[in-house]
Amino acid sequence: MNARSFIPAFVLDAVLVCIFAALGRNSHTMGISIGGVLTTAWPFLAGLAVSWAASLAWRAPLAPIRTGLPLWIGTVVIGMLLRTLTGAGTAFAFVLVATGTLGVMLVGWRALSAMIRQGKTKTPQR
Repeated sequence: MNARSFIPAFVLDAVLVCIFAALGRNSHTMGISIGGVLTTAWPFLAGLAVSWAASLAWRAPLAPIRTGLPLWIGTVVIGMLLRTLTGAGTAFAFVLVATGTLGVMLVGWRALSAMIRQGKTKTPQR
């Protein structure tokens, strides 16, 4: 894990947040357009950006626990706070779904990546 992974990891996180927003819009038949997805995603994208900066995520961008957990929690908390401040919905069911989905996305890809990297470093025994 090194700083060179910072940009692709940040971009992947942002894309996953947008996918989360698109899935939500689709499940509520709101239509999936770039503008619509960004309108839904912006509070969580802002939360993601603040969380990246606050957690110093660029130091270990692929770490599931050290980086993934703070990014997940920060993205959800700040995203929900911004939704509340702007009058967007924060129904309990939405908070649960967002928390679970973003957790699987932001921590999950890092965990999967760690397992793959760990598997590549083991030498096969004969």
